[in-house]
Order: sequence, then structure tokens, then C-alpha cells
Amino acid sequence: MANGYKWVVPTRLLTLLILLTVSVTSQAQIRPLIDWQSDLYLDHPLVGRIWSTADGAFISPGELTDRLVSARYIILGEKHDNADHHVLQGNVLDYLLAAGKVDRVAFEMMDESVTEQLLELPAQAGLDDAALKAWLRWDDEGWNWDFYGPLLQAVYASATPLVAANISQDSVGQIYGDENAVEVSGILAEQAQQQLTADIDESHCGLLPESQFPAMVRVQQARDLTMAEALGLPAAGKLSVLVAGNYHARQDLGVPNYLLAGNDSIERQQILTLSFTEVQPEEVDPRVYQEGFSRQPVFDYLWFTPALTSTDYCASLQQ
Repeated sequence: MANGYKWVVPTRLLTLLILLTVSVTSQAQIRPLIDWQSDLYLDHPLVGRIWSTADGAFISPGELTDRLVSARYIILGEKHDNADHHVLQGNVLDYLLAAGKVDRVAFEMMDESVTEQLLELPAQAGLDDAALKAWLRWDDEGWNWDFYGPLLQAVYASATPLVAANISQDSVGQIYGDENAVEVSGILAEQAQQQLTADIDESHCGLLPESQFPAMVRVQQARDLTMAEALGLPAAGKLSVLVAGNYHARQDLGVPNYLLAGNDSIERQQILTLSFTEVQPEEVDPRVYQEGFSRQPVFDYLWFTPALTSTDYCASLQQ
């Protein structure tokens, strides 16, 4: 060069550029999954298929790809302990990151107590798997690093901001004990509020005292509000992604309602929810998995996978 200086591309950035170039040129769509890690109901006719609620029909991975890249917000729902859900989430993230579409990625699995670590993460170059896990002070008892580590590494390697999307245990205690600790009234309609209460009761196998229902509902809503706030307002032409449990991803009861309540510029059709859903042996109609309490669809898309276990958790508690 005329000025005598050479521009040296940092190793991490050079590697990322090569990977992105290869990925974009060789991957025209989100990769489907062929080798399932879960094998329960593997021969179910819905396994591997993608259902579009709006179309009332199955769509291809390529069609799903086109729709996701045009969104403003994407919520990737999951069953936390199903390894296949995390592999498919990784395939979605890989595509979006390679396409340069992602403004930020928020994780339910990280809470506000690691906000400082996340803000300082961009200055930490070349962290390997173990070092990244340590830097994030990962809760391995609550969340299996083998599932989430690859997702976090992919986002970190792309230099895309990582965001904590959950409240801390200290905040849970405060919200649980103080009905004025968080302002969530009016976000859900009364019918939705009643459904949320019923679902929380059912998820606790009917063993939760009714006196605890208001506090449990308040904590659930506080989590959804925090997740919505973590997604922020993505830059023009980009989108924000949330990785969370399927219940948080629900259009009728979950995070989308809090996104809409928090900003008048957001429209519901800009928020796409993709649920990775375990098949049930007796249910082959995809519409059954979408049955909710209102006309609002539960999810925009369902990507069906084998199941991990057939154990009835509530039945086991009653033995």
C-alpha cells in the first residue's frame, strides 16, 4: 500500500468471514434434521414436518426460511430437555447469522445477574467453549450446557450481541411477595389471565394452593415482560431473536403480547413464533397441537420432532 501500512484482519474475524461465505453460498435454506437424537414416536407421520397456521398447510424449510428473514422478531420455542429442539434452533440461528439478519439474540436461560458479563463479552476475544461457559457464569444445573453452548458460541463467534432475557432469583422473590413489584396489569385480557392461571395450576399438577395463584401468575408475566424488553427495537432490516420455552413463545398468552404493549410501532404480523413441538402418539392432525382458548393462534409455525419420554410427570407424583 502507498502509505506503507498493511491491513491485517484479526484471526477470529477472518475465520468468521470464511465461514459466513461458505454458509451463505452453500445453504439456501434452514437445514432440516435427519438424524434425530430422540427416538420416541420416530415413525410418527408428523415428525420432521413444518406446519403453517396461517396457511393451514405444511410448508418446506425453504418457505419457512423466506418468511423468517422478513420478520422483525422471531421467537424460537422449545421443550427444554429435547436435544433435537436445540439442534434445529441452531440451524435456524446459523442461517440468520450467516445472512447478517440478526440484531441481537436473547436467551431465557440467562438472567439479569449476568448483564455486566454480557456487556463486556465483545472485548473477550477467542473464548473457547469452557471459557465462554465460565464467563457467562452458566447455571449448568438449571440448563444443560451441551444444549445451549453451541447456540451461544455461534452468536458469540458472529459478534452479534447476546442478551439476558430472564429475571434473577432475587427478583422472583421480590415479585412473588409484592403485588406492586411489576406493572403487568392490562397487558392480557381477562380471559387470557384466567387461562394463564389455569395453565399454571395444571403445570403444577393441581398441587399448588389457590392462594399462590396470583403470585405465580405475576412472576410468569414478569418473565414475559422482561423477555419482550430484552428484544429491544432491532435496527432497520434486521431482527431480534428470542430462545425460550414454548409457553413463553405463545402468541395468545406469551411474549408477543408484551412486545405489542410496549411499543405502538410493532405489529403482530412482524412477530413470528416457531415452536419445536414433540409429537403425541395419538395425534396426527397438526391443528390439534394448535388448539388454544381464543381465536388467536398459539404459534405461527410448528416444527414437529420425536418425543423424549412418555412419562406422565404428574402421575409419577401421585404414586
